[in-house]
Amino acid sequence: MTPTAARVGPHGPRPKDHPSPGVGWSIVRSPGLGLVAGLLLVAAAVLVPRLSGWEVHSRFSAPHGFPPWQGWLDPRVGPGTLPSVLVAATVVACGSTLARRLSFAWLAIAAFLTSLAWLVSLALIDGTAGVSGVLGVPNEYLGTARSVHDVPAFLDGFVDRVPLHAADNWPVHVSGHPPGMTLFFVALARTGLGGDLAAGLVVTVLAATIVPAVLVTLRALDAEEVGRRVVPFLVLTPAALLLAVSADAVMATVAAWGLAALALAATRSLWWCLPAGLLLGGLVLLSYGLGLAGCLALAVLVAARSWRPLLPTALVALAVPLSLAPFGYWWPEGFTVLRERYWDGVASLRPASYWLWADLALLVATVGPWASAGLSRLRDLPRAPLALVVGALVAVLVADLSLMSKAEVERIWLPFMPWLTLAADALPRAWRRPALIGQACWTLLVAHLLFLGW
Repeated sequence: MTPTAARVGPHGPRPKDHPSPGVGWSIVRSPGLGLVAGLLLVAAAVLVPRLSGWEVHSRFSAPHGFPPWQGWLDPRVGPGTLPSVLVAATVVACGSTLARRLSFAWLAIAAFLTSLAWLVSLALIDGTAGVSGVLGVPNEYLGTARSVHDVPAFLDGFVDRVPLHAADNWPVHVSGHPPGMTLFFVALARTGLGGDLAAGLVVTVLAATIVPAVLVTLRALDAEEVGRRVVPFLVLTPAALLLAVSADAVMATVAAWGLAALALAATRSLWWCLPAGLLLGGLVLLSYGLGLAGCLALAVLVAARSWRPLLPTALVALAVPLSLAPFGYWWPEGFTVLRERYWDGVASLRPASYWLWADLALLVATVGPWASAGLSRLRDLPRAPLALVVGALVAVLVADLSLMSKAEVERIWLPFMPWLTLAADALPRAWRRPALIGQACWTLLVAHLLFLGW
């Protein structure tokens, strides 16, 4: 090759003036190094408290708990074992081929159906209780939602019942979030879908639409080919273990479709600002921490090279939490009281010296260690997925450093995880099939060895 010849990278020719990476830089960008680093971080988060006797106050204390997860060791097989293995084998065997060949509409449908099969089969490892049991526990939203008969009165007195010392205070999850999540389950209860099993199925179906939402976003940002390459990783995500029947899956779904609408507003029509603003504004009524989804929204606009949707979307988004003020709920007041409740509870006992890095270990375990392998080669990503991965990274790092996310991030950070999965596209082509097999095996292993409690 002559000095002026173009050099070919994994995504096409590099510019002639692009310098060849040195040996040291090549090592830093090694996917093997990224994979090992991710696995070592997870191993350290598991072993340090167990070997040292350090009480880190996960949801279930030693010796029964298994930090950094909020669950415990529970090796088992169940009705969903064989279906989950079959789904994984099918995606590994023909997922990439179908993703290349199907029309976009059929790909989105196939991704939804396969994702739904993966979510349901993993939940059914514990039988129907895997679908109905989580939402039915007292600390969740559904029990409170069934007792709400007067929504304006519920909103008017909501903040008063948040503090830990308040008489008749709300259960943990209700008090730890704005009222939007509870109101979602109120709506389910009033439409006849408030049973544990019915609500669990609704949440799971919604969660299965996240993959199509990511595909729509990438297509709008002229990165459809990236979506086609990563869709098998998005479907077989280990986060499926939390997305199935977790209320936080609803938040992840709203975030995904809000970003898809914003991408369409930036590249198609500004009329998409309305649904984008409604969905992204609704996020802050589902979780106080999801204002950090703004990092992803900015990433979408950077990728689209368009700031036109920013103001109209922001105005619509701001109107959503303000709409509850006439009913007695003022978002800033709720957040202030929630911070007090948070530090009055178990958060004050959880050592930051452990959770600051153990949270990141949980993130690696829940997105999949192969995403950390891809993170070592981020500069190989095209513009749109690169912006989205960086946006998600910034959001989780801010959440981590704020100390308002100590533990439980395997579910709290679900809205950011699909976008981190895009890092898998940076893997060398020879890595992709083994990485997909590894992703499936990792998910099945965690599903059958741990009870995650969510």
